[in-house]
Amino acid sequence: MGIRISHGVRGSRSALTISNLGQHLAHTLTAAEWREISYLFDGRFADIATIPPHEADRIGDLLEKAAGNRAMSSEWGELAAEIADAAHRAARAGQNWEWS
Repeated sequence: MGIRISHGVRGSRSALTISNLGQHLAHTLTAAEWREISYLFDGRFADIATIPPHEADRIGDLLEKAAGNRAMSSEWGELAAEIADAAHRAARAGQNWEWS
């Protein structure tokens, strides 16, 4: 199952890739920060996620923080940064950020 993320994430990502990224995020963010975004990375992916701009902006900040953490490998950091950029792009445009 491919997950498409709006506002600039190239192509789709497999559910496994998104879940694996979530595992890395869980180890680089605080527990409170992880709880804020874990629903996107928990592997359920049952429905399309429509994220309002203000929430997308916060998610982008957290992904950016995780991407820059020295404990994050460069491969996973690049993916986190790409998704963070898309979140910020949606927020700046005042548009919902879509995961489908």
